[in-house]
Amino acid sequence: MDGGGNDGVQPKGWPGQLWLEGRTIVHLLDEQPRPSHMPRGPAKRTGPGFLNPAMAPARTRSVMLLNDALQHSWLVKNEKSIRVLDALCATGVRIRRWRNEIPSQHQSRLRISANDLDAFALQWARESHRTHPPSQPIEHEPEDDRYGKTSTQVFENGLDFRQMDARMAMLETGYQWIDLDPFGSPVQFLDAALQGLSRTGVLEITATDTAALTGSSASSQARRYGAKGIVDVYAHDDAVRLLLATVATSAARLDKSMTPLLALFDGHHVRVSCLIQTSREKASAIGDSIGWRVRENDVPYRFVRHPTPEQVRRASGPLWTGPLWDKDIAERMTEEKALELCQPSSDEMDSMRLSGLTWTEEDIEYSARELRRSVRYIADAADLMSREHLLLNLDSLPKWAGVGGAPKLETLIGGLIEAGYAAARLPDLEPLLVTDAPFDTVLEHVRSTSKSSK
Repeated sequence: MDGGGNDGVQPKGWPGQLWLEGRTIVHLLDEQPRPSHMPRGPAKRTGPGFLNPAMAPARTRSVMLLNDALQHSWLVKNEKSIRVLDALCATGVRIRRWRNEIPSQHQSRLRISANDLDAFALQWARESHRTHPPSQPIEHEPEDDRYGKTSTQVFENGLDFRQMDARMAMLETGYQWIDLDPFGSPVQFLDAALQGLSRTGVLEITATDTAALTGSSASSQARRYGAKGIVDVYAHDDAVRLLLATVATSAARLDKSMTPLLALFDGHHVRVSCLIQTSREKASAIGDSIGWRVRENDVPYRFVRHPTPEQVRRASGPLWTGPLWDKDIAERMTEEKALELCQPSSDEMDSMRLSGLTWTEEDIEYSARELRRSVRYIADAADLMSREHLLLNLDSLPKWAGVGGAPKLETLIGGLIEAGYAAARLPDLEPLLVTDAPFDTVLEHVRSTSKSSK
């Protein structure tokens, strides 16, 4: 491995400054400012060793999802191993969190490969892993049948470091899990990722080109995704559904089906986790879940499969119109589970401080809040997001209901549940309500709440 395999040679700028993400110590370059807790939006990239702290919640959910697959055996059966690839691992925070934070009883089943084309980033990742190894050594050896004796693979305490073009790395073997987290759009890597998966596998994708996905950059949206958007209160949901539709149609061309496990708009990026299965029959049925969101006069929107020319003018699409989450998996994405997996114990904190981490009790509390925020509202909304639902922006309801102001979201949710409907808050910076109540019923509750508050 060029640059990444020089044993005993530390990368330029090492050790930088220490930071903690989850239960994993991270080395930041000195020129990168100390992150704020719970940052929002894109951060300024400072170089190849850059860590975007705003992506920490997505990495936490990745730890939880991979652990869920191991714990509940919904990906592979009979305690078999899972081959996992972070195709664009950068400085290796996600792969190290997989190794550090997934419980020890599952670690022997993980075969984790870490790939990046940048030699400096890989060297930084290896040195971080060498300096702060998992608390329990990884017993398995490299898989010789995968790489052979002439491979440039570097195996270090349970991680296979690779320096390749991401598309080549993904095609190298049949992975059961691929994480694809590029800068910008993932479309140039998508076909290789789908082809690199086994017959059944999980594909996690991050897209930061939200201007294209939401439609605020119409030309980029048309060029990359073959779609048109409307920038309104549904732009975030449209972005998620557009990326899912892109994955689904790309998979169908390869005789594969796509089932969303968890799909979110998170601050400045879209993150989707999908189950990909080889099935011509399921791939042929993909059209049933692709359509358009048409803005209407009697309800905020309707999904239609084939809009008329008049409807297209007030529609966004083509989008994924099916469920966005897997109910059982999402119900297990609780705040308690996030803390159980990813919050360091007091003994671990003492050990990290001896390693040079400078963290106060306030830092620890803020970190715990960030872990909770990573999955807040997900379990509550799991049922609704796995079936047909109505999505409403709280701030838009007063105009529809003809009242002066919006009720508290918690009050509206409680009223709908008391009336026998399902309702929950959707994870988003905007106050979004998801419910199975008819739209007229929601408006009645808004009006009654407005009257009772006077």
